[in-house]
Amino acid sequence: MNSSKGNRAGFSRSEWWLVVAIVLVAISLRPGIVSMGPALPAIIETFQLSHAVASMMTAIPDLLMGALALPTPWLVRRFGVNKVLMVALSVLSISMLVRAYSCGSVLLLGATVGVGAGIAVAGAMFAGIVKASFANRAALIMGIYATALSLGSTLSAGLTGWILQFAGWRLATGVWAAFAAIAIVAWWLVIRKSVTTRQVSEPLAIEAVAPRLPLRTPVAWMIALFFACVNFLFYAILTWTAARYQEAGMPAAEAGAVLASFTFCFMLASPVVGMYSRQLDRRGWLAGCSLLSTIGLAGMATPGAWPWLWVPLTAFGLGGAFTLAMTLPLDHTHSPDAANRWNAFVLTVGYLIAACGPFIVGYMRDVSGHFDSGFLLLCLVSCVMLLLSFTLKPGHA
Repeated sequence: MNSSKGNRAGFSRSEWWLVVAIVLVAISLRPGIVSMGPALPAIIETFQLSHAVASMMTAIPDLLMGALALPTPWLVRRFGVNKVLMVALSVLSISMLVRAYSCGSVLLLGATVGVGAGIAVAGAMFAGIVKASFANRAALIMGIYATALSLGSTLSAGLTGWILQFAGWRLATGVWAAFAAIAIVAWWLVIRKSVTTRQVSEPLAIEAVAPRLPLRTPVAWMIALFFACVNFLFYAILTWTAARYQEAGMPAAEAGAVLASFTFCFMLASPVVGMYSRQLDRRGWLAGCSLLSTIGLAGMATPGAWPWLWVPLTAFGLGGAFTLAMTLPLDHTHSPDAANRWNAFVLTVGYLIAACGPFIVGYMRDVSGHFDSGFLLLCLVSCVMLLLSFTLKPGHA
């Protein structure tokens, strides 16, 4: 690559356009979920919901990220990357607006299905895009992608409570539809500049026999279970951290800031781990990240402990673990379509299990009247994640 087309990062001009578009799409994929956390107390009051039912605001998108991961590779082969992604982002943006201004709980939950569907389809496509366009820099690009996801989470976690205080929960949750609209424009510009590269779409369309799901591959199951643990913890923490500390007497603004510290440190961990985890055998990094999250969650499960220490520590561990979990399917595949299939399998198993996290913690809160037991459960799940990390040796399929 010559200097006129490249740069120190090793990207050509067209690749930089694609990276920018990936970042803008990724930023739009989490506010529809994360903004629900600070807004849940107001939503519960408006619609008179139990904590278990309110948890559906995040559990439904989790569930759909699992259920729609499998058909997404078929959609990409049938209609192409660009069309599927543009439709998914459009559904996401419209559904967020409908949910924000719904007049009843049925429409609220129904629009949440649309939010989850848009997020699920768009998110399931990126393993194939990265494998096709950045095969030799997969960990770096997935780190950038995960960082952008976390940036969208941080912005929505940090600002939703502030907007809610001055303008109500409807505007506070609906305003994030603008991010999806911006992502639509960004990807349209990529299409117009013809930098979604033929290698992304054409091999997916012409491959006659798609690889089967790795149902009989033990390491694929271990990756899926590890990914499930990461997201079980992530979405349960996003959903209930602010509410937990508010119930403990913390002012709502400070509780929202604690949640923002979680998403911010999660964001910081993603590029660090993506940049320095260069060896194919990532078990050391996986175990280290899992240990950090376990220690942090042990602190969070302790009533009256220091949230400004334990919450960021948990976030840093989970942020690194998430980036690595998104990279693992790419480490074990050799083509964009195979990467999509492995990724679809991991997302399906992982998110179907992860969807239980917000609901279980919410249900335990309804039954016990406090969050202590729910967060102790999260600590135990992190221990399971630590044990799984030692099973993920490359080449042991």
